[in-house]
Amino acid sequence: MIELEGLTKRYGEKVAVNNLTFAVRPGIITGFLGPNGAGKSTTMRMVLGLDRPTAGDVRIDGNHYDELKDPLKYIGALLDAKAVHGGRSAYHHLLCLAQANGIPAKRVHEVLDVVGLTAVAKKKAKGFSLGMGQRLGIAAALLGDPRILMFDEPVNGLDPEGIHWIRNLMKALAAQGRTVFVSSHLMSEMALTADHLVVIGQGRLLADTSMADFIAQNSRSYVRIRTPQREQLLDVLNEAGITVAGSGSEVLEVDGDKSERIGELAAQHQIVLHELSPQQASLEEAFMRLTAESVEYHAHGGQPAGQRQAQQEWGSEWRRG
Repeated sequence: MIELEGLTKRYGEKVAVNNLTFAVRPGIITGFLGPNGAGKSTTMRMVLGLDRPTAGDVRIDGNHYDELKDPLKYIGALLDAKAVHGGRSAYHHLLCLAQANGIPAKRVHEVLDVVGLTAVAKKKAKGFSLGMGQRLGIAAALLGDPRILMFDEPVNGLDPEGIHWIRNLMKALAAQGRTVFVSSHLMSEMALTADHLVVIGQGRLLADTSMADFIAQNSRSYVRIRTPQREQLLDVLNEAGITVAGSGSEVLEVDGDKSERIGELAAQHQIVLHELSPQQASLEEAFMRLTAESVEYHAHGGQPAGQRQAQQEWGSEWRRG
């Protein structure tokens, strides 16, 4: 388990991490999300003792990182896949780490096989593609067979097969009861991988909740309906006390998850439905709404100022509502 309590990091006047308190628990995959500059990498570096906190505390299974006798056997991490001596082969890079941490050499062959690099084990790392470098970094994280795994952007540079592989690897590690903490900007992949989410913005904790609750709390759920008997259905819904939140020439929208009730009413009154589908925002949409005021770097892409202002005003109205 990774435990943070009041963790704070300042660089001069800049507060990179601001009083973070949360726990990363075993047996599940915890996603770590936030806009660029939110403080995710700084937080991970403090977990590993690479940066010293200005205030607060962070512990790994109850100990500070520098108190761990065999750190690679407690926690394995991928923070920067490029942190490899380019003149060393994949095998010798891992062997050096193993010898420095009292890990048997046979483990090097095991992790090379796990990440699919056995065929290029003797090739120098400087000739590796970005995806191969990621696999080598993951092999290093797995080297000590640790109970805790921490990955920063693990799918960066991987092809579709590689993304599928790392997703299943993380799920398998969590299923074994290990603690898995992963940071990524790829929302579609995080939605398929993470069970729990920790979201930060400008160094502050914004959410610490399950994936399902995060989407439900930061998005609008509604039922989309299409019917050729629009007016008749409107009357039926009104009589049943169901308010139509939005309507067009062909589509009706009802807030909440009332699809079963609407289907039953339509059947009772012999109303034909061409569509009756529950709708909910994606993880990306929920994330964008929650972090809208925490984004440090905005790119407008030539969008007219009036349109940007209208979108900002809509966002403010949504948050107030």
